[in-house]
Amino acid sequence: MGNYNKSPEVIVKGTHKAWIGYQDIVNEIKKCIDGRKEQIILGIECYPGVRYDEIIEGLIKPLDADQVIHSDNLAYNVEKITQMIERNLTNDRVFGVMSNHKLHEFFDENKLTIARNELSNKKLTIIYGVGASIVQQPDILIYADLARWEIQGRYRSQELANWRSDNYSEDILRKYKRGYFFEWRIADRQKKQLFEQIDYLLDTNQKDNPKLVSGENYRSALIQVVETPFRLVPFFDEGIWGGQWMKEKLSLDPNVKNFAWGFDGVPEENSIYLNFSGTRLEIPSINVVFAHPVELLGDKVHARFGTEFPIRFDFLDTMNGGNLSLQVHPLTEYIQDEFGMHYTQDESYYILEGSDDASVYLGVKEGIKKEDLLNGLERAELGEIVFPDEKYINKLPAKKHDHYLIPAGTIHCSGRNTVILEISATPYIFTFKLWDWGRVGLDGLPRPVHLNHGKNNILIERDEEWVKENLVNRTETIETGKGWTEEKTGLHENQFIRTHRHWFSEKVYHSTHNSVNMLNLVEGKEAIVESPAEAFDPFIVHYAETFIIPASLKEYTIRPYGQSDGETIATIKAFVE
Repeated sequence: MGNYNKSPEVIVKGTHKAWIGYQDIVNEIKKCIDGRKEQIILGIECYPGVRYDEIIEGLIKPLDADQVIHSDNLAYNVEKITQMIERNLTNDRVFGVMSNHKLHEFFDENKLTIARNELSNKKLTIIYGVGASIVQQPDILIYADLARWEIQGRYRSQELANWRSDNYSEDILRKYKRGYFFEWRIADRQKKQLFEQIDYLLDTNQKDNPKLVSGENYRSALIQVVETPFRLVPFFDEGIWGGQWMKEKLSLDPNVKNFAWGFDGVPEENSIYLNFSGTRLEIPSINVVFAHPVELLGDKVHARFGTEFPIRFDFLDTMNGGNLSLQVHPLTEYIQDEFGMHYTQDESYYILEGSDDASVYLGVKEGIKKEDLLNGLERAELGEIVFPDEKYINKLPAKKHDHYLIPAGTIHCSGRNTVILEISATPYIFTFKLWDWGRVGLDGLPRPVHLNHGKNNILIERDEEWVKENLVNRTETIETGKGWTEEKTGLHENQFIRTHRHWFSEKVYHSTHNSVNMLNLVEGKEAIVESPAEAFDPFIVHYAETFIIPASLKEYTIRPYGQSDGETIATIKAFVE
């Protein structure tokens, strides 16, 4: 298990210059300025979360500009912005409504006019911050970016407040909510609009260790990403119910108490390492979706989902840990009406590992009335009783390679002593907790329970018999060949994702089905992915690694490799039907 690659990267072909550290970067920007006309506007467009103090000291001051404008100061104050997005934020601690605002709406036109009138007769003006390009179209544009998980880490450490706010010490769930439903949406729309205009991409993930690449080479690199299989940079996080399997088997930090989640297939939040001639830059992986959605997703998937990556893979580790919260996901009409989302969080649990007592909670017992169930959950939330899950909830034994389908509206959770590969639709934040076994979170605060939402989405008819017939190990053999078998394992017919499992000891052929493919090696130590037409270089994967095949590749093969040569191994593949 020690061969799980925690730092996968895309090697960008060709010789590409990258600049490391502020001194090197300043020298390059000075050369660029010296080669331009006499009056220059340098824009440093920043994604919310970039460290301004570092940008000022390391990049702006050494350039000795005649004028420096901080674009954030031209935006409305936090009170007015909060008033404008009140319906998006809601009073809920966790859930908001997805914003469809544009960034320019939050800038004061009077302040912008004054700032623009002061731009003339200055040899070098630097405009930096969120929305720098809104103030004035720059002659040179640097885009300062950082990964979504890095932003969340800065929220947690109280280093970072929300944009235009000073809420450094606010509840992390409320800070995250403002980022998820508002800030990241307007910043992403701005990023997409500026993509072709970027002269330099600045990686600001590591403190005082910036890296810069030209916009031309950055765009070239993103083209190369969608021309080959690739992996995202995994992120692992602890949780109140977390287990020990990932820590041991994936060689994670032994000093962390547990690891509950392993996010290695979530383009919305993961990042990608791009290696430019030995220099590694980290970018949000969603940038690839924004830049080349048709090549990555496929034409039909793009037509349906736009620039959203609709599939996600992650790990849930409860080995020597605890049960997940008992939960339900919203029905499609509910998530549309309440949260402004286009589609809901259908999912499935694929059992990657499990002890003899591993289990999954799925559906309700036979004959349960919804009003009785809700009464028990409400009393438990008030602390009057310990919720009698054995009375109401269907509990199933789980073993390695079982596959449990979980369409929206189905009560579910993983029991302890399992490692689950969760295969789901992307809207991952919409989990309505119904009962959390009386626990508090790692922050010491009661874990939010969402009965007000959950009660409107529980489909009580999904009982033991229905679950058994519709959701448990619905495996069908599709085709067999020499040394391989292809099986359909799910998902439920109400769900848009399809999953196929391949068992193979010989090379097996795959089609992308005109959709992006996301796969995981669920059995065996190593496999190699190859192109029948030699369209991409051979790509090696290891046990439990998630990898992505862009739709544009059309076809590929996988065979046992290295330590698994001659063995029977298995992958599970998800795609949009």
